[in-house]
Amino acid sequence: MSIQSLNVRNQFKGVIKEILEGPVLSEVDVETASGIVTSVITTRSVRELQLKVGSPVIAFVKSTEVSIATLA
Repeated sequence: MSIQSLNVRNQFKGVIKEILEGPVLSEVDVETASGIVTSVITTRSVRELQLKVGSPVIAFVKSTEVSIATLA
C-alpha cells in the first residue's frame, strides 16, 4: 500500500521535535500544522527509519495508533 492510497485526513506532515528512547519502545513527538502529534513506536523502528530530531515525517493516524514514515 502506498502513502497516496491512505486517507489524506489521517496524515499529518511534520518535523520530529523530540525522541525519548527506551530499551524497547520510544516516544516520538512530531510538530505539525495542527499541533504536536505523539507516537509510541519500537526503538528498533526509530533506528531502522533513522529518525532524528528535525527529520521531516508523516504521522499516520488510526483510531488506536499513530505511525511514522519518512519523507523522501
